[in-house]
This record gives sequence, C-alpha cells and structure tokens, in this order.
Amino acid sequence: MNLDQMVHASATKGNPIEALRAFLQNEETLESGKQIDKMRFVGYVLELGYDTARIITSDPYKLAVGGIPRGSFLIMTPENAQKAPPHFTLLRVTGVSPTPLTNQVQQTYFELHKKAMPELDVWTQSELQWGALDCDVLGMFYADPENMQKLAFSGDVNNVVSAHRYKVYSPDEALLKLIVNGMVKSEQQVKLGKLRTMECCFTSTGKSFDIPVRISMNDFKGCRTAMFGKTRLGKSNVVKLLAQGILDATDEDQSVGQLIFDINGEYANDNPQDGNRSLRSANEARCQVYALTARDGTPSRPLRLNFYEQPASCLDVLGAMLAQDNKMSNYIRSFAEVKLPDLAELPNMNESDKSRSVRKIQMYWAILHKAGFASDEARLRRMNLIATRYVQHFDCHFNQNLRTAAYGLVRPNQSIPDNPTNLDQLLSELEVIAQFRREAPNEPCLLGRDGRPSFDPDAVALLEFLNPATGSGPTVIRAYRSYHASNASDFQGEILRLLAEGQTVILDLGNANDTIRKYFSNMLSNAVFRAQETKFVNNELGNRFVQLYFEEAHNLFPPESKDLTGVYARFAKEGAKFHIGMVYSTQSPSTINKELLAQTENFFVGHLSSQDETKSLSRVQIAFSGIEEDILRAKTPGYMRMLTMSHRFVIPVQADRFAADAVAVANQ
Repeated sequence: MNLDQMVHASATKGNPIEALRAFLQNEETLESGKQIDKMRFVGYVLELGYDTARIITSDPYKLAVGGIPRGSFLIMTPENAQKAPPHFTLLRVTGVSPTPLTNQVQQTYFELHKKAMPELDVWTQSELQWGALDCDVLGMFYADPENMQKLAFSGDVNNVVSAHRYKVYSPDEALLKLIVNGMVKSEQQVKLGKLRTMECCFTSTGKSFDIPVRISMNDFKGCRTAMFGKTRLGKSNVVKLLAQGILDATDEDQSVGQLIFDINGEYANDNPQDGNRSLRSANEARCQVYALTARDGTPSRPLRLNFYEQPASCLDVLGAMLAQDNKMSNYIRSFAEVKLPDLAELPNMNESDKSRSVRKIQMYWAILHKAGFASDEARLRRMNLIATRYVQHFDCHFNQNLRTAAYGLVRPNQSIPDNPTNLDQLLSELEVIAQFRREAPNEPCLLGRDGRPSFDPDAVALLEFLNPATGSGPTVIRAYRSYHASNASDFQGEILRLLAEGQTVILDLGNANDTIRKYFSNMLSNAVFRAQETKFVNNELGNRFVQLYFEEAHNLFPPESKDLTGVYARFAKEGAKFHIGMVYSTQSPSTINKELLAQTENFFVGHLSSQDETKSLSRVQIAFSGIEEDILRAKTPGYMRMLTMSHRFVIPVQADRFAADAVAVANQ
C-alpha cells in the first residue's frame, strides 16, 4: 500500500465504505492468482451516461457469480479505485442489450445450426459467449467529505469519464449489506426480511447470500406508508411486521400509539397463518381490542356507544346516520339538528338554563327508551346531572298547573300519577306533555316563571319526535340499536387516552358491514385528528406519535375526490405536522387519490397484474420506473418492492412471515 492509499485508508477507518477496499483487494489477489471462478468481476462498461449504462459481460463471469438476473445490483468502480477515496456507482440491471457484433453473432449461430455442427471450436465459443446488459445508474456510495467516518449516497454521479476506465462487479455479501442497509437510520432498526433480487431461487453456483433487510421505525412515525398488491400476496403480513416493529422499537418509552382498523379481525384474533398468535396475543400488555361482537378467546371491550350516557355526541351520531340513510322528513330533520348540552357544561349554567338542559336530556332518554334502546337505570341514577333538585333523574319537575292541565286534556279519565321514578313513567309523562303542547299551544301553563315558553325550539323538536302527530317517531332509530350497549363506556375517550399512553388499539370490525366500518373510521379518525391538533396548538406533542392503519383504502381516499377538508385529506396534507402517521393498504395505486400518493413517503409493492397500475405507480414515484416488468411477473407471497425514507432506490425484499415470537427474536 503506497502513501496515498494509506492516507485514504486512515481517513475512512470505521466507515462502512471500507468494505469496498477489502473487496477490491480480494479481487486483485484472485485475479493475480488466476482464480477467475472465485472472482466477482462481471465485465466492462461499453457505454455510460448519467442515468444509464451498458456493460459487456461473458458467460464464465456470469456463471461464477451465480447469474445476473434482471433487477440485481452491480457496482461500477474506476480501474484505479485503490488510488482514490473509496467510492462506487450502483447499477441495477434492466435487461439484455445488443452488442456492436450482434448481427455477426446471429449470422454465426445461423450458419452453425444450419450445418448441424455437434461442437464449437474454442475460438468460436470465445466469440459467442459475450453479451451486453442495460443498467440504470442509481447513484453513488462514498465517504462523506465532511465526515469521513460517515457513509453518504447521492442520486447522481459526480463525473462520467470514458467507459474503458471502469470495471463492473457483482457485490459480495458485505457490499450487499452496505447497499441495502448502509443508509438506514441507525435508530430503532428492526429486521423486515431478506434481500431477494429475483423470484427464481435457482443459482448456477447453488449458493446465495442471506442479506437481512432492515428498516428504521423512525421512517414510519408521522409518515404515510402505502401497501399495494393483489389480495393474498402479503400486504397484511407486512402491516403486522410494521406494527410489531413499532411495538418493539418503543418498548421502553412507549412513545407511539397505534390504532388499527381491523376489517377482517386478523390483527385482533389468533389464527393459524400467524402460528396461531395474533398481534394482540403476542403483545397483551400493550394491545387493547374493541369489538362490535365479542369473540371467544379474545378479551375485548365493547365497541359500542352508550347513547344514554353521552347524550351530546350520540345525538349527533343519530343525526348523521339518519341523514346517511335519507330518513329526513321535516320533524326528523328537526330532531337531528337538536344540540344537547354536554354534561360537563351543566355546572357553568345558571339555574334556569340548567333546568331546561336537564329536561332535554330526559326527553332524549325517553326517545331512546321508546325506540327500544336497552338501559341500565341504576347507572343512570348514579349519573351526576349537577342540578341539585334533579335528585330523581326521571322526574322533569313540571309545575303542577302544567301537569293538571295536560293530564286533564289528554287523559281525562286517568288520575294524575305521582312524579316519574323510572324510564317507563318518564316516557308516559312526556308523551302526555307532548300531545298537550301540540293541541293547546297557547295555554298559560306552558310559560315558565320567567315568562319564557317552557319549551324552546330544541325541546319542541324532541317532543315532536317522541310523539309525532303523524309518522313513526322513535321507530326510525331502532335500526341503530346495534351501535348501543347499556354497559358501554366512553370508548372514544378511552381510545384517545390509550393512544396517548403508547398503547396499540385494535378495532375488530370483522362482523360489521361497510356502513358501520366507515362510521367508526370517520368518528375515531376525526377524534384523533382533533386531539393531535389540540396538542400541537398547545405545544404538547413532544416526541409522541399516533399511527393509523387503514385497509381497503380506496374507499377512504377515492382518486377523483376534490374534498380537501375531510379528515382523510387532512391526514395526507397535515398529518406529519400533527405527528399522525398512517399505513394504508389497497390493491391498486390508481384507485388512490393522487394527492395522497404524492405525499406518501414509504411504499411496499407486491404483485400488480395491470400495466396501467405499474405506470400509475411510477408516475407518482419515479424510483419505481424501470422495475415495472418485475412487479407484473412476480407473484410469490411476501415478495415486495420496498422504498422507505432511508432508501433512495427500491429494494426487492422477501418479507419475513409474521410470527410474533420469531419477529421479536430477530429484532434483538
């Protein structure tokens, strides 16, 4: 080693690029010893530009390295590489190219076959075994001039000199590890799978490298990640690996909460394809399942609303579902537009407004009871309605003149009952009051002590819906009882708290129809966005993130949508600012909104069967240009083309099969 070489070697000591120096020294030793069959040399450069290269190679070279499949990586170095700081240009093979002698070679082939010659002489063999390959120039690896111990990569090359000055090699195991993992952020790394440059597992040497592919979970926190590919080819498996990777990477600080919309129940429930362990059962201490329908063997909390105990938000829910189902005649529309007070607002009201607000809540309860929504009256009695005179929550405390007049008109043959003490009695009394108000609207007893009408427009809308002159009334909301459970807690608040604590929440929507799935997705997505936005405004985000996982994403992000104000559009535009990351899965890139695709940082692409789909992908992410044919042909489950924030070019990877115990061991 001369003085210049010693200086360069000293400057880059500890840099991963030193693997190149060792590689070239070994190649030089093998070449000196005439051990051609052990070399990684594959040929010379025939034509070179800034974006593409054409190389010439020979059959013995290709056989010695086990073959050069399309999509494989090659490295190009100058002939005097040992005299300069270590660097190499990365090439990716895109196809076979004609050589300047192609026509003559074809003529020779034709003549030989026409004469049916049984063997070729050694000189003819030497002429015919040469060929050319087209390659894309992906960029250059080198030591960072500002920090020679740091590896750097550029998407271009600094100089293109005459083609004869370069040699081309197939990288060895150390260099492949540098190419695949050298630029991955060192923090929170996990193993995703292994390098797989082609679908075919056959090699001419019978040996292949086992190169682990690692990713940094920092590339996914607060970022957008797309999963594309036909069904049953591994998208959900990679999603599980990412979710598990977040759990493993944040085991100590629990800085990332995850919300998974599980439309098939495969993340929440154990199943044979994952070694009979689900994401939940493998991480019981940090996973909580909410389910519409409880399943045997899966501990879960009910994914239901308690319509009685969250009157303000749940009446909004009923209104939204009525509008969605087009059940909006005038009196129903008036009911849907009622705004009930939040229970937390009651203490700050004056006594008169407080009394009116509590009565509206009682009217709403009566509507639910009449519609058949199950109730736990003992729980309702324990609720704090604040107003001290409403010790008995089912008594509206109407003045005696009003009760006397109402029962006298509506039920003249019935004596005036005692004040209500349960929901049945409350419903009966409010039906009497509703009918009386409609039939005798000008009675003085309908005025309060302050001279205002006892029933404001919202109260009138509630009473008219409870006991309409015509129409079905509460019967129209019976269809929504599946959303309700009398023992349900405020699951929305619970989920937000769990996410803030770094828990993974799985919504088991496996037994739900599309309407229900969309409803819960919208509700919780909006809640997460508002919570993160509030933290941002109050400078409380810190280093904490929320990750959302969506399947069938084409339903949420339609390609022609112009709505830039909806929550999903805001996830795409503003999610990173509010520390909201998302992973979305669908079969086809063309079915996803182009704005979202343009904002997406990470991609995992399995088999696509349409050229239109691969073209759509490469148009929004140029890194996939040139590998469309590979995506169209490969159909092996788990075989993905991966691009992350750490990677400047696409990495072909065979993803590990999710098996929670194995994943945890591999990442240690």
